[in-house]
Amino acid sequence: MSNLTSEQIERLANGRHWDPLTILGPHRNSSTGAETTQIRCFLPDAAAVSILLDHRDGSSVPMARIHESGLFEATVPRVPVHRYRVRVTDRNGNTSERYDPYGFQPLLTDFELHLFAEGRFFRAYDTMGAHCRTVDGVQGVHFVVWAPNAARVSVVGDFNQWNGLRHPMISRGATGLWELFIPGLTDGTLYKYEIRPRDRDAVLLKADPYAVASELRPKTASVARDTSQYMWNDGHWMQQRATNDPLSIPISIYEVHLGSWMRVPEEDHRWLTYRELAAKLIPYVVDMGYTHVELMPITEHPFDGSWGYQSTGYFAVTCRYGTPEDFMAFVDAAHQAGLGVLMDWAPAHFPDDPHGLSQFDGTHLYDHADPRLGYHPDWHSRIFNYGRVEVRNFLMNSALFWLDRYHIDGLRVDAVASMLYLDYGRKAGEWIPNQFGGHENLDAVLFLKDLNVLVHRDFPGAMMLAEESTSWAGVSRPTYSGGLGFTFKWNMGWMHDMLDYFHRQPIHRMYHQNQLTFGLLYAFNENFVLPLSHDEVVHGKGSLLDKMPGDEWQRFANLRALFGFMFAHPGKKMLFMGGEFGQWREWNHDSSLDWHLLALPSHAGLQRLVRDLNRLYREEPALHEIDHEWTGFQWLDFHDAAHSILAFLRKGKQPHRTMLCVCNFTPVPRYDYRIGVPHEGYYREMINTDASIYGGGNIGNGGGLQAHGVPSHGLPASLSLTIPPLSVLLLKAE
Repeated sequence: MSNLTSEQIERLANGRHWDPLTILGPHRNSSTGAETTQIRCFLPDAAAVSILLDHRDGSSVPMARIHESGLFEATVPRVPVHRYRVRVTDRNGNTSERYDPYGFQPLLTDFELHLFAEGRFFRAYDTMGAHCRTVDGVQGVHFVVWAPNAARVSVVGDFNQWNGLRHPMISRGATGLWELFIPGLTDGTLYKYEIRPRDRDAVLLKADPYAVASELRPKTASVARDTSQYMWNDGHWMQQRATNDPLSIPISIYEVHLGSWMRVPEEDHRWLTYRELAAKLIPYVVDMGYTHVELMPITEHPFDGSWGYQSTGYFAVTCRYGTPEDFMAFVDAAHQAGLGVLMDWAPAHFPDDPHGLSQFDGTHLYDHADPRLGYHPDWHSRIFNYGRVEVRNFLMNSALFWLDRYHIDGLRVDAVASMLYLDYGRKAGEWIPNQFGGHENLDAVLFLKDLNVLVHRDFPGAMMLAEESTSWAGVSRPTYSGGLGFTFKWNMGWMHDMLDYFHRQPIHRMYHQNQLTFGLLYAFNENFVLPLSHDEVVHGKGSLLDKMPGDEWQRFANLRALFGFMFAHPGKKMLFMGGEFGQWREWNHDSSLDWHLLALPSHAGLQRLVRDLNRLYREEPALHEIDHEWTGFQWLDFHDAAHSILAFLRKGKQPHRTMLCVCNFTPVPRYDYRIGVPHEGYYREMINTDASIYGGGNIGNGGGLQAHGVPSHGLPASLSLTIPPLSVLLLKAE
C-alpha cells in the first residue's frame, strides 16, 4: 500500500514536483517487518505495467495503478533492483520493455557539485549536457542542466512524445543542477529541456546550453552525440605546436566564412560540407602560403545573417556543413597539411531566441535583469553576467572545449571592447558605473584574465586573439604584469588608417603621410595582428579593390601596394577571403566568391602576388622573427611626403638577416632614388608589386642591383633605385 500523500501525487501528476526520485523508482519498505522494496513508475500512457526482475528468469510482478494520472506501484522482495526492467502495455495493446530511469542513482559526484558551485569546474563539458554512457552495464544518455530557479525540469524528445510529465529530472539541491540518466537512448537522440519556472505558471522549451550538436535551422532541438570515438591523426602537429613561440613564428591568416567561400552551383548552390571543404579549401589555403585559416563562428546559430556571431550553441558545431565528426576530420586534415585552424568565438553577447539562453529558467540566468547592464543596444542582444560564477564557468568551458575536443589552435575573441566597457554603445544615463565609479567592467576583465591563463596553461602553443578596438593598455601582455593575457590583439587603428589612406587620390596622399607612419608609434605596445577582415567589405563599405581610387589599372596597383606594405609592416597578417584575388563585389554570405574572376590576368596576378608574399614572409626571418619589438624595425626615410615615399628595414635575430622595404604610393615612377643601406653588396629584388607577373607595368631594377659606398640616410652605403608607380619593393642583401 502506498504511503504517498495526495499532495505528492498531485504535484507529480501536474508536472510540479521538483524531486521525482523521492516518489519514483525503488524505495525500501520495512514497515511490514520483512524488508521489501516498493517500486513506482509514472507512465501516463500505459494501460498495464509489470516489473521484470533479472534473476527471476523473466518472471514479472504486476504493478497496480494507484492514481488515475498513470502512477503505478509494486512491492517486490529486497533485491538488486537497480537492474529491473519495466514491461509496458499501452492503450493500443502494444508492449515494450525498458529500464526504469529512476532505478538509477544520480551520477554527479559531490566533488563535481562542489567544483560547479565554486565556478572551477573547468571540465564541465565532460559532464554537463547529454552524454552517452553505460551505467551498471546499461547503455543510455545522461543529461545534466543548470536551472536553479526552476520548479521542475524534464527531458523531452521523440522518445517520450515531447511529454514533459514522462521524464522529470532529479534536482541536486542548492547547486541548481538537474540530472537524469535515461537508459535505452542512443547517439543521435533529439531532445530539449522542458522547464517550469518557479515564479509563474508557464512552460519553457529550451535547447541544451552544453549540447554538442543541434538540428538544422529552423528546427532547434539539441542532439545527443558521442564525439569520443574519432581517431585523430595530427599527433605530430600537436606536439610541434606545443613547442612554438607564436610571437616569433610566421602567422598569416586566411579568414573564411565556410558557407560562402565556395558553393556547388549545379546542386542549387548548396554549401560545401566539412569534408568537401577539407578536400578543397585546405589545399587552396596551403597553396596560397597561409599558415592558418580562421573560421568565422561555426558554433550553432539560428540566423544565417548573423554569420554565427549570434550563437545559441556554444558547444555545438553548426550542422549546416556536417556532423561533429566531419568537423573533426576538417581540423585533422588541416593539421596534417601543416595548416593551423583558428575560430571566432563570441562571448560578448547572446541572442534572445526563445529556445536559447535568454530567460533560460524563467529568470535572467545568464545575463543581467537591468537593461543598463544586460541589454546590448548595438546588436539588440543580451550581455553575459560575467560576475556569476556559473556563467563564467560556462563560457570558460566553451573556450576550453573547442581547444580540447576539436584541437582548435586558437580563438579570436569577438567584440572584446564591448566586454571591457560598461558604457560601450551607451549614452549618459544608460549605464551603471562599477563600484569605483569607473566605466570598466571589472567582472569581464577578471573573466578574460582567468580564461587566458587557463588556455595558455593547459594548451601550450594555442593562441588567444582579441578583437579590441580601443586603447585599453596591455591587452596582449601577461596577466602577471597587469595585462589581459591575450597572445595577440587586432590592430584596428592600423587597419582604419591604411584603408583611409589608400582610399584617397594619390595627389592628396602627401598631406596624409602620417597615416602610414603613426602606427609605428604604438606598433610594439601590443602583439599585433594586422587585419583586413570581413567587417571592412560589407554593409556598403565596398570590397578592398573597390575602395581603391583611379582607373582599373591603378586600383589593382594600389591594392598590390597595400598588400606589399602589409606584409613588410611589423605584425602578423590576416586577410579575408576574396581579397587575395580582388573580388569586386562586397562579400555576400548567401553566395559564393566570384572565382570566375581568376580567368582574368589582373585578378590572377593579384592572387599570385599574395601567394608570393606569403612564401617570402614565411621564408625570411627578417619579416616575422622580431615582429613585436623595435629591434626588428628601422626607419630609413619617412620624410618624403611630397613623393609619398617610405623606406625602412626589417631585421631578424641574426645581424645579416635584413629586408629593405621601399614604397611609392603615387602613380609616378621614381628614378635614381637613393636609399641608404647598412652595407655594400648586391641587393636582390625579392618582391616588386609592379612586376608583370602580378599585372603591373614591370618597371623595376632588373631583379636587383649593387649598393655602393655612398653614405645616405645615416648609413655607410646606398642604392640608387628605380621605384615603380604605386608599388612596394622588398630587397634582400646577399
